[in-house]
Amino acid sequence: MTLIRTLFAFLAVSLLAVVAPAASAAISQDDLLPVDEAFVLTATAPARDRIEIRWKITDGYYLYRHRTSVEAGAGFAAQPLQLPKGKAYRDEFFGDVETYRGELIATLPGQPAPDADSITLKIKYQGCADAGICYPPQTRTVKVALPAAAGEAFVPLGAGALTGGLRGQRPQAGMDTLPLPAEQAFGFEAIAFNGNELLLRFTPARGYYVYRDRTSMALEGAQGIALQAPRWPKGIAHRDEHFGDVTVYFDQAEVPVPLKRDHARAATATLRVTFQGCQKDGICYPPMTRRVTLSIPPGTITPASTPDMPAPATVAPLTTATTPVDAPVATPDTTTPAASIATDVERTRPPEDVLARNPRGTPSLIVALALALAGGLILNLMPCVLPILSLKALSLAESGREGGDARRRALWYTAGVLVSFVAVGALAIALRAAGQALGWGFQLQQPWVVGLLAYVMFAVGLSLSGVFALGHRLAGTGHGLASRRGPVGDFFTGVLAVVVASPCTAPFMGVALAYAFTAPTPLALLVFAVLGLGLALPFLLIGFVPALASRLPRPGAWMDTLKQVLAFPMYLTAVWLLWVLGKQRGIDAVGLALVGLVLLALGLWWFQRARFAAAPLQRALALALSVSALVPLAMVHRLPAEIATAPTAEGHVAYSAERLAALRAEGRIVFVDMTADWCVTCKANEKAVLNTDAFRDLLAEHDALMMTGDWTNVDPAITAFLEQHKAVGVPLYVMYPRNGGEGDVLPTVLTHDTMRQAFERAAR
Repeated sequence: MTLIRTLFAFLAVSLLAVVAPAASAAISQDDLLPVDEAFVLTATAPARDRIEIRWKITDGYYLYRHRTSVEAGAGFAAQPLQLPKGKAYRDEFFGDVETYRGELIATLPGQPAPDADSITLKIKYQGCADAGICYPPQTRTVKVALPAAAGEAFVPLGAGALTGGLRGQRPQAGMDTLPLPAEQAFGFEAIAFNGNELLLRFTPARGYYVYRDRTSMALEGAQGIALQAPRWPKGIAHRDEHFGDVTVYFDQAEVPVPLKRDHARAATATLRVTFQGCQKDGICYPPMTRRVTLSIPPGTITPASTPDMPAPATVAPLTTATTPVDAPVATPDTTTPAASIATDVERTRPPEDVLARNPRGTPSLIVALALALAGGLILNLMPCVLPILSLKALSLAESGREGGDARRRALWYTAGVLVSFVAVGALAIALRAAGQALGWGFQLQQPWVVGLLAYVMFAVGLSLSGVFALGHRLAGTGHGLASRRGPVGDFFTGVLAVVVASPCTAPFMGVALAYAFTAPTPLALLVFAVLGLGLALPFLLIGFVPALASRLPRPGAWMDTLKQVLAFPMYLTAVWLLWVLGKQRGIDAVGLALVGLVLLALGLWWFQRARFAAAPLQRALALALSVSALVPLAMVHRLPAEIATAPTAEGHVAYSAERLAALRAEGRIVFVDMTADWCVTCKANEKAVLNTDAFRDLLAEHDALMMTGDWTNVDPAITAFLEQHKAVGVPLYVMYPRNGGEGDVLPTVLTHDTMRQAFERAAR
């Protein structure tokens, strides 16, 4: 196999090696066992001076030793908790740890007070599923009865027994209980109070509370009737360990919700409300959704100037062990009537199903294809594609005025572009269908892929510089890789153009890709193919229009000089990719990648020197040395991700769904910037607009705040925001107005006039 095919094969195989585990490990909340079923907790006192805490661990799940602790309440002088030795494990987040599978029995020795007949324990633990999702830290408060002096048998207070004993009761906050089922812990009902107002009632059980700012609602099936901003009663200011300063309700809360009406007729509609609550000193439930069917009587038409209800805050999904979110409890799929109002309690859905969506119309197939063609055509002008297009221009000039040769080259280049676009699209669609929320450029979130692309760009540069060359036997020329004559070189140039184009998002591409990610697979692949056709169109025209081909310069000695000059954009592209790699995995990753580049250069140089000598062993060793450059990349992939640095400039903060909701509630204008270090369009916008004094003056003039979300590495919260706004990747710019209306999604390419007009609209 030639080195061209070797490098291309390594690129494809490594990409699959990175994303295949993610696809196989995709799991939704519905697939994950409720935490109290995955880890069944019981506590007993076989003697007055010893308490045993037992976890029965379901197959496919495990607990961390260092995340397990027990605190005894007053009346029991506890000694250190005795834990058995666990199995050594190298954890991605915690490093070298010990884990337990099957069963864990912990012993808490101590001395009870003479008159004590029971002990209250506060038990903390954390575990994960082998499928790749970790539960947040868990806290359980359990009362354990102590035996009499003679020693008696005692019934363990497990999750099943305790829940059954409390059914229909309202528990004391954080005492003696494991959590109630969600439909018992949080009552909800709603009525149409009149034709222009709904009345919602949230009733948490005693010792439970509901978050105001983690509530969203929508009215379904009522044409011409929409919700306005709910009028929440005064709640209790609460400093939450995970969400910061929030407002909560421990008691029943009645919430009037005005209706915006385009007509006065009666209607039947379904109110969908998604909210989240917690047990005091206990666990937090995942977002739960309730539906109520309402008969809305006739009402009065609302003035046109009345604003719609503002978009609600994003509800955070179940996350990995490093995210400090309280523990989820499964919501049973039952139906609970409340005061003669039919309430359908849904099982918790995946996060993307409960996010607020912008009411944008979906384009037709013809419009999507036209936008895809225009987006692909404009992609030729984006900075990330220019180095590869210069190579293609060189090869077309090399064809001279030979129309047949120019047509063949254009067709093979187009084939490489189309095949690559369709392959990337098919991979993204397949992974999204498997539960991965991915968009355009997703592969660059993987350090292995970024490093491998740096290798490819560096190798192309070495070929253009004359360090090595392939193809003497096949084409009789001295060019290598994408710059050489022949179908393989032209096809590879098309592949490379698509690979380096992925960090860029051109105008019109966003709408076309949004259509592709929601359309049936055949139509989606057609959109990706038309995007590729737009990218290849200029060279197709040159190849098939003789008048354009005749304007190409004649081949000559100047081409060898130009070829060597074009090596330097390739080196610069490799440097940029190394910078992205450093942002993802730190300076150690850059050092390892540089070692790999040296090995690659040495191997290719050695191969070139030995290619004409009768030394097959040397050629084999040279190729082996080149391939060994992949070893540092494997080491890079094992390095921990860099922690993103929060913005420090005045008026500039890191993105947080909760902070965004709080700022909007204050009536602030908020500009949200979703970016990534590998996104060339993002960096161009930052240089030209967002990092300028003129933009900072706009922020100060309108008392606005800028929020930045960094999607360089995979981030579920930012992915959820992109999904909420039907964005297929970054950049995404959203301007939230002062009056609490819908967020205004701005173009992917920014100008100062665009930003000035957006701020003026937001301030109205």
